[in-house]
Amino acid sequence: MMILRLYIARQVIGGTLLALLVLTALDVAFTFIGELDDVGQGAYGWIQAVTYTALTIPRRLYELFPTAVLLGTLLSLGTAAENSELTAMRAAGLSVYRIVIAVLQAGLVMMLAAVLLGEVVAPAAERQAQSLRTFSHSDQVHVGSGGLWARDGDRFLNVRTIMPGLRLQDLRIYRFDDTGRLVESVQAGQARYREGVWVMEDVVRSRISSTGIQAERVAMERWERLLAPELFDVIVVEPRQMSAWALARYITYLRENNLESAPYELAFWSRFTTPLSSLVMLLLAIPFIFGSLRTGGAGQRLFIGILIGVGFHLLNRTLNHMGLVYGIPPFLSAVLPLTVFLLVALWALRRVR
Repeated sequence: MMILRLYIARQVIGGTLLALLVLTALDVAFTFIGELDDVGQGAYGWIQAVTYTALTIPRRLYELFPTAVLLGTLLSLGTAAENSELTAMRAAGLSVYRIVIAVLQAGLVMMLAAVLLGEVVAPAAERQAQSLRTFSHSDQVHVGSGGLWARDGDRFLNVRTIMPGLRLQDLRIYRFDDTGRLVESVQAGQARYREGVWVMEDVVRSRISSTGIQAERVAMERWERLLAPELFDVIVVEPRQMSAWALARYITYLRENNLESAPYELAFWSRFTTPLSSLVMLLLAIPFIFGSLRTGGAGQRLFIGILIGVGFHLLNRTLNHMGLVYGIPPFLSAVLPLTVFLLVALWALRRVR
């Protein structure tokens, strides 16, 4: 029985990897075509476009993983059912329950790999991609381990932490005179862009002259000129591209400052429901394999897989947006689509004989 379970697991994992490869290749191809519009802007050339697209592959693998699991399982085990392999296994004493367990064990291994990819590899690669894109589009901006550095005339700006929603933390601004001598240093705890101006908080200004240094502290200042907000369209990583740990820290910050946190809470809970949805996709595939798709072709299985995948995606997006609009708790908005499909999968499994 162990050999049969390993064979089932190998079929599921192999089919999933093949489906994931095809889906990712298509997604990457369309992304690269879209990047061609920016080639020639600043230092952004062909090499930068290829590198940027390659760095976004881990995130795309993570996002496409549940759909790939569904398609890969339908195609691989569907072929096994069509060749009467599953029928032979059941005749040898392997029950439907044990087949389901073998499939879920394979899915659990893949899910753990997907979590590692989505929480460790993808966020780091995404930050590198955004840094490359920003630096290539402007020779006055650099994003590195020390945060963002930008030049504006005689001023140099350093931002240690860039948060979504045009929020900056730990800023340092240095102003030099015509001879290159530092004449002013400004530090701010945070800055927010509101109504066309930057609102600086916890500002400490130091004026440097030949007679000494004069320092003053201001609780809040308004700056009309700091950094173009449009720059953050290519700098800030979207919530869905952040790790669960980074989202948790930012949600805490928003709550402490009485700010809207629902979109980020939804993204946080989605970090858990996305990998779990792969197991639900496995459960959904099994009834079709033992049912009408047993005698169907690969095209029919592919069509059913795409239909289910699109249906789950649409329901998930719809309930997520409805939750944000109507004030439904983010946890419920993230879990509800998964729960609905899980109940459907369990109901269909009970009908399998």
